[in-house]
Amino acid sequence: MTMPGEYRRASEDFDHYLDDVRADTLIDSRNVVYTMTQGVFQTFRRRLDFADALRFADVLPPVLRAIFVSDWNPDEAKRSFEDRSAMTREVQSLRGDHNFAPDTAIRDVAMAVRKHVDAAAFDRVLKTLPDGAEEFWQP
Repeated sequence: MTMPGEYRRASEDFDHYLDDVRADTLIDSRNVVYTMTQGVFQTFRRRLDFADALRFADVLPPVLRAIFVSDWNPDEAKRSFEDRSAMTREVQSLRGDHNFAPDTAIRDVAMAVRKHVDAAAFDRVLKTLPDGAEEFWQP
């Protein structure tokens, strides 16, 4: 079997994702966008059980999938979905002294992620996740 195209173009596709977030938010730094993305993914992941998180990761492009599962402590206590402002503060707490994610971070990442996934597969998986998951990814 040949190598899947999504793996061959993984870096290029991730660059396009970063560029989309930067264009939509006017954030100039790729480092800020990376930290913001990682914070959003970790915040979301903490609200899923292991199997649900892996099913969600499967609909992400390769580099975003890797970011979603990196630095994961599967023994961490599962949290409940909260209001957007509380979860945004959680996003902003990742590397707090070096995190410049705006108050719109979850929405901004959701908009960009949706441009880089199979929309039907993404929405199908979200419908199977706990209450609050679909709302989390609404831009």
